[in-house]
Amino acid sequence: METKQAKSGYRAISRFLLASPFKVRPVADLIRRKPYPEAMSVLENIPHKGARLLRKTVKSAASNALSANKQLDEDMLYIKEVLINEGPRMKRIWFRARGRADMLLKRMCHITVVIDETNKAGK
Repeated sequence: METKQAKSGYRAISRFLLASPFKVRPVADLIRRKPYPEAMSVLENIPHKGARLLRKTVKSAASNALSANKQLDEDMLYIKEVLINEGPRMKRIWFRARGRADMLLKRMCHITVVIDETNKAGK
């Protein structure tokens, strides 16, 4: 996972995750603009693979924020931005009857999470 400080907030990026972005985006919509403790409890109770991947990235962004600013507490953080971008596709051949073949696409995604302080947002 790459870590950078965003222009406003703290960022964590997970790249080349073997999950379809179309399946991860609905889970990301559930946590966008929520407080950090609430978002983590939502992600822990969802049985999707995308929730597990998002939980790791959100936790990494929160730890980046807490290590960069020692005055912060977990209750002061909120999820500012969640981006699910499409990564490369692995192409696999799926053999069919009568000597034919279909292409099986295994999709990857990149997850970017930006966490910021709630007092900056005026919440």
